[in-house]
Amino acid sequence: MKLAFVASKTEEAQRALATLRAEHGEHKPAEADLIVTLGGDGFMLQSLHRYRDLAKPFYGMKLGTLGFLMNLHRPEGLVERIEAAKPTLLRPLEMTAVSESGSTVNALAYNEVSLLRQTKQAAHIRVFLTNSEKLSELVCDGVLVATPAGSTAYNLSANGPILPLDSRVLAMTPISPFRPRRWRGAILPADIEVRLEVLDHYKRPVSATADANEVRDVVEVTIRESTTFTANLLFDPEHKLEDRILNEQFAS
Repeated sequence: MKLAFVASKTEEAQRALATLRAEHGEHKPAEADLIVTLGGDGFMLQSLHRYRDLAKPFYGMKLGTLGFLMNLHRPEGLVERIEAAKPTLLRPLEMTAVSESGSTVNALAYNEVSLLRQTKQAAHIRVFLTNSEKLSELVCDGVLVATPAGSTAYNLSANGPILPLDSRVLAMTPISPFRPRRWRGAILPADIEVRLEVLDHYKRPVSATADANEVRDVVEVTIRESTTFTANLLFDPEHKLEDRILNEQFAS
């Protein structure tokens, strides 16, 4: 098995990288059968974006602060662990953001697409689902759309629902909503298109972020599940992502 090892910049991850390359050899990601990532969830997301066109599976080992998308760091018997690992398919979101200047930015998000106010002024956002207006004016600090894998990240911090990994739904969650007062978000079918129109954008500027890719001063953002890209993550049988998402719903 040809393994490509990539690691975050931390000292611990770099030490593990040197040890694993010495034992298993060094292959470029394009030539490898699988990419082993060493770090935290943030580095895993970076790796998914960086190597997405290679269509390689990923096996992560936690050497960072957060490790929801990672396996435990245990270098012994690595090849045997990978051979026994269970695949999990992630379906990212595609974001198309139009800025005040008229430019258009396309980006992928494996966790969530979020809109956030840039100043002290609350954001005013009109919400459309597949061209049907659902909220004429959402007054808030922001709003996000999360995948099932991302539902335990920023979405959970914003009091959004945790979604089962195979549920084929998305979470739409407001961030500090002021009006409508009783609206706490929605669970949407995965094949729906979300369009968010920023109202009064000169006075109330808003940024849009797809994972770590930020676009400032947006006037309209369209979000849909990708039909082109997927990511295949491998997890140890006792450390499956489905189980962790389920267990997170009972965490105190």
